[in-house]
Amino acid sequence: MANIALRSPQYKSQYLTTSGEVDGEALSTKWTITIGGTLRYTIIKNGTPGTVTSIDISELCRDYLTVDYSNTFLIDTINIVTEAQNYAGLNATGLTSGPAVSFTDKGFEAYGTYLDESNPELPFIGRAEPTWLIAANVSESDVDSFNIYVPSGESGYVIGIDSSGNTLTQSYNGTDTQVVNASITLPITINRVDCTKYGQGRKVIFINKFGVQQELWFFLKEVKTLNKSNEKYQSNTLIYPNNTPVQYSVSDAPTKIFNTSAKQKYSLSSGYYPEFAVEYFEQLLLSEYVWIEIPKNETPTGTQIVPVLVDSSNMVIKTSVNDRLIDYTIVFEDAFDYINNIR
Repeated sequence: MANIALRSPQYKSQYLTTSGEVDGEALSTKWTITIGGTLRYTIIKNGTPGTVTSIDISELCRDYLTVDYSNTFLIDTINIVTEAQNYAGLNATGLTSGPAVSFTDKGFEAYGTYLDESNPELPFIGRAEPTWLIAANVSESDVDSFNIYVPSGESGYVIGIDSSGNTLTQSYNGTDTQVVNASITLPITINRVDCTKYGQGRKVIFINKFGVQQELWFFLKEVKTLNKSNEKYQSNTLIYPNNTPVQYSVSDAPTKIFNTSAKQKYSLSSGYYPEFAVEYFEQLLLSEYVWIEIPKNETPTGTQIVPVLVDSSNMVIKTSVNDRLIDYTIVFEDAFDYINNIR
């Protein structure tokens, strides 16, 4: 079973045999796509013997992938079976030509880059299973190492993939300095950061390039703003009392406001990260699922997770040569209105 990235095209191809081959001439292919055990799509494609028919299943399957935040880092995937059957006639008519061919995949909310080439699969080109599903620090000897940056005393989770392609979730506690799992050879080094001078830090969780949740801490300055929008109209405030001239009340505003809404924004500064960690922030910028941990209303020590949108649309890739100290400031916006309008 292949672990495929559904945010990138995923092509399935079937060869149409010719009259001189053992299976006889084929003029069409009937494709079926079964998602989570239920047949969802049937696609028929005509072609020419000696060529191939192909379909892209990524967008069709991604419609059935539901991504939700999980406080225990459960992984959202879907099981996909794509089957191709050739037919001797056009439009999947006549006798079948040869046996059906089946492709079995597991779909992730992941994406490959242009350099990952076509039909990207986890953990992508240059990475071998077993490995952790976060960006790696690749040394000159081409050996991966893994690092995360977490405030002192904070626990969390990371996700990896074993040599058989199975994903696994590994927790760590507030005093650990490494994340170790018997199924993955290399540990993750936990770099503890004392951010009490600037507050307690702010945790952001996002679906990364590999289609799994990743925690990323912002250690320095935080600025929260509230942006309001509304509409206005001019109201008639005249009063017509009996036997007296027309009047109006100076306390009744002729300009009325309606449809008031508001959004909170958070401008977070990352603190100083090493140069390789730019991939963390790049993947955050490109993620379509992001959450932030904020203090819970009326609870002195409690926190809650809320969905946000990455409001920043560009990022300068910083290097130690150009910038010496590397930090990033990213603006997030609540993915909901501040005034409750859920109906």
